[in-house]
Amino acid sequence: MSLTELPVEAAGNDIASARARAIDAFLAQARGLLRRGTTHDALQAVADALIRLGQRHALFPAAHFPVDAQRPAQVYRLAEDADGGFALYLSAGLAGKAQPPHDHSTWAVIAGVEGNERNVVYRRRKTADPARDALEHQRTVDVAAGSAVVLSPTDVHTIELVDGHDGRHLHFYGRALELLDRRVVFEGTEGGSYRHFAPPKNIRHPAITPQALKAALSDGEEIALLDVRETGVFVRSHILLAASAPSWRLEIQIDRLVPRRSTRIVLADADESLAHQAAAKLVRLGWRNVSVLSGGTEGWAAAGYELFSGSNVPSKAFGEVIEHRKHTPWISVDELHQRVERGDDIVVVDSRTPEEFADFSLPFAHSLPGAELVYRIQELAPRPETLVVVNCAGRTRSIVGAQTLIDAGIPNPVVSLKDGTMAWLLADRKLARGRAAPLPEPGERTRQDARARAEDVAARAGVRRIDAATFALLEAESEERSLYRFDVRTRQEYEAGHLEGWRWAPGGQLVQATDEYVGTRRARIVLVDWDGVRALTTGAWLAQLGGHEVFVLSPAALPVLVLGPEAVRVLPLRAPAPVIAPRETAAALEAGTVLVFDVERRAAYERQHVAGARFAVPDRLQEFIADVPASQLIVLTSSDGVLARVVAAELGARTGREVRALAGGTQAWVAARLPTGHGADNVLTGDDDHWYSPYAHADLARRDAGFRQYLDWEIGLVAQLEREGDVGIRLVEPAGSS
Repeated sequence: MSLTELPVEAAGNDIASARARAIDAFLAQARGLLRRGTTHDALQAVADALIRLGQRHALFPAAHFPVDAQRPAQVYRLAEDADGGFALYLSAGLAGKAQPPHDHSTWAVIAGVEGNERNVVYRRRKTADPARDALEHQRTVDVAAGSAVVLSPTDVHTIELVDGHDGRHLHFYGRALELLDRRVVFEGTEGGSYRHFAPPKNIRHPAITPQALKAALSDGEEIALLDVRETGVFVRSHILLAASAPSWRLEIQIDRLVPRRSTRIVLADADESLAHQAAAKLVRLGWRNVSVLSGGTEGWAAAGYELFSGSNVPSKAFGEVIEHRKHTPWISVDELHQRVERGDDIVVVDSRTPEEFADFSLPFAHSLPGAELVYRIQELAPRPETLVVVNCAGRTRSIVGAQTLIDAGIPNPVVSLKDGTMAWLLADRKLARGRAAPLPEPGERTRQDARARAEDVAARAGVRRIDAATFALLEAESEERSLYRFDVRTRQEYEAGHLEGWRWAPGGQLVQATDEYVGTRRARIVLVDWDGVRALTTGAWLAQLGGHEVFVLSPAALPVLVLGPEAVRVLPLRAPAPVIAPRETAAALEAGTVLVFDVERRAAYERQHVAGARFAVPDRLQEFIADVPASQLIVLTSSDGVLARVVAAELGARTGREVRALAGGTQAWVAARLPTGHGADNVLTGDDDHWYSPYAHADLARRDAGFRQYLDWEIGLVAQLEREGDVGIRLVEPAGSS
């Protein structure tokens, strides 16, 4: 018996995934049956297959496809080809739901799940009046569980849910509903006048209640909970285990965030106003196991569940839990200042990225990103008496970095800098800017020592080392279990040569911002390791964070298969938007015949943008161009033009007007030495695009107030996490503990 034939009960709690597997099996069978054409016999065979799918009524529970008095009839999208080919829907309705005579302009097969849908089929006949056609009754077919009706492109039919019961029926079409814009509806069953009617505007997707989602997040099965609002909106209030995946950026992000196409995905927004459009996009791109959270986060809160603010919250809460449970020692900025001034034997290491370090740092700190700490610390603090202080911009990476060294058992005393550089600035001290700090290269003896420490802590955390053969097995199973592959070395090492298909995720950031890299809970994560330290150190923290299975692969050698930065694949959903050259755009701006919108990130826009451009997040562009005359061209730009082309294609499809993308984006504009601006003028959507760091405030009072608010928020995460319940955090004891 194949997996798709298993009874629902054998599929565990995850009905959505069982349904997706069954639908995939049906579609594969239908494609085979229709490969040579849509003959009557072929369509009848498809109908037989659809009947069998509908008879598995437990896969299509009423709770997943709700209707009520406010919405007595509803169409739910189950599958659609990206090109608008085969499309499968579930039509749900309250008893008595009826539709007047209409056609489909494509073949259709309807099979029952629950209830009796009476189909009266007519043949359309021309009359002497070109505005009126006659309808001749052909047959009446009652479609219930175990039966189906096949309709040709020219058939006209009425439908009615009879016998006093609500209904759910599967509708399989040769063309997506939203592309069927030439259908006709008649005034009555005798025919008469007719009109074309538009495709349905409100196709929805299977629902999941807050209660069911809460259970699903802890049922042990894979799940990806994605919030499709812009990241800055998401940051204000979201579900803890949700990852930010803005709807208008899915074509660029989804392939890396949720690589397995059959992953159970739940989409959330505030109130379902955005999630169904995002779900349609994912379904067409090939992710068909997609549900939408009923009522969005507002419904989640109404059900009594916790909402969180902030970015990378699971990782930041993890840092607070570490300090709370392990009592990670710390030093205040005042004491640190005194000890540095006194010339004490002390080394301060900044565990942020090199780019963040260059932006600002403590004047005496060394750059040593989180995953590099165990690997390189002995080069900076070879004497066991030296006090090691780990700092970051706030709290998390200071705590995690200090505890990393403590858990690994380095001989030095180790502390975190309490509240990081925020506290340093709040104490009215200065930071250094623009410092470049090459990482110290460990010698062989220190490398061996670091390797032994990393092996020990990783083993205690449950990280498994695997060889090439075991990794090949994981790859072979990647259609059934999500597999993420990360190279955690420095950017320079990665770009100098990495394994094909492996993403770059510096280890400290992978722990600090796991939700930005891994969208699927209960996935398999494989880290690659040639030095025997950094992948193990990173893996140990990921394993303790919980929610994933973590492995480390150590290839025998480093074959230089791919050079350069990580490749990003853009998934095509619509025909590419037309582009316009920078100089042509500049001339149009001067003539006043074009409006330019930057859609990438507010922070980048404020640093430098096309002179005369405005900034807006993509999902609000429609409101800003609603009153723009059709004679005025809309041009979108982004950093390199990639996102702008994606958004321009979507915006053009939604509005019906021509929208172009700036060729090469803002980078090409700057390279052409065309006028640029800077600052926040013409930022139309505030902080909707991204979390706005207190460090960005020019006003020092606002900055300091932001620091205090942020630090209070971080400290408060422990109590909030206790209200949320167990999320899988499992901490190990430090080296040498009994």
